[in-house]
Amino acid sequence: MGRLAGKTAIITGGAGGIGRAAAGLFVREGARVVVADLEPTEVDEVVSMLGPEHAAGFVGDVTVPSDNEAMVSAAVDRFGSLDVFVANAGIEGPVAAIAETDPGEFDRVMAVNVRGVFLGLRAAMPAMAASGGSIIITSSGAGVRGVPGLAAYTASKAALIGLMRTAALEGAPSDIRVNSIHPSAVETDMMRRVERGFSPSDAATVKERVIEDLPFRRYGTPAEIAEVMVFLASDAASWVSGSVQMVDGAETA
Repeated sequence: MGRLAGKTAIITGGAGGIGRAAAGLFVREGARVVVADLEPTEVDEVVSMLGPEHAAGFVGDVTVPSDNEAMVSAAVDRFGSLDVFVANAGIEGPVAAIAETDPGEFDRVMAVNVRGVFLGLRAAMPAMAASGGSIIITSSGAGVRGVPGLAAYTASKAALIGLMRTAALEGAPSDIRVNSIHPSAVETDMMRRVERGFSPSDAATVKERVIEDLPFRRYGTPAEIAEVMVFLASDAASWVSGSVQMVDGAETA
């Protein structure tokens, strides 16, 4: 029997690198998964890969309250419950110094990365209140340190720690656990965009320099992040809540 047997999970950003890896591992561990993302074609692709008996798709925008509410309702209607909510959707925004960052771009990053998580919590927590469950918020190593050129991203990911801790305290009476995970550089399309943002003409050199600063001398993989998500979603993590889980190969050590 898998570690998540009988559980229903929603994964936002479920068609992206980490979200897709998490959806696949959750299903292999026995969960039923709602894959939520913006792009219908990519959502359909992931659901097809997982199998319609194990997964359902939801196309929506995490910054819209009604989309979050419809997403939770879709999970409960399809699978009968909501036991795990993975607030994983996020964007990096453009690479620019603070003085050169467009306020509208800052607002867009905050809307997706912070407002989107808040709205997801607001919709998911009442649905989980009767039987408890686990909420996992994808933050970043950038949430605990500064990254020049990514002010909006670092601000948004730091804000998630306060949101997570508040949700953990509010959720505890209903046996809802809430934790955040903080990956460092991971082999995803987002990291490719960040590399190009720092050096459009020589992204490969940016990656080499990042790797030089990583104790394990490599990027993490989506599968490694997904394994931590499965642990936090499982009953093995029944006493883990309100925690900042670094999944960064000792980068912040």
